Amino acid sequence: MLGVVIALAIIVNLATAGLIGSLIPLLIKKFGGDPAIASPLLLTTATDAMGFFVFLGLAELILI
Repeated sequence: MLGVVIALAIIVNLATAGLIGSLIPLLIKKFGGDPAIASPLLLTTATDAMGFFVFLGLAELILI
């Protein structure tokens, strides 16, 4: 069951990274900033936070 939790967390994390990774540069460019400078920081922060909470949430739902 732990493998299922990890696999689902990875899938959700990759989908989130794809969505956020395409939206952040567009939003930054819309507001007049340079997407190449700010995007990596925001994308990494959002993906790490989302991955952490998704993993813990799935573990609580499936393992407990």
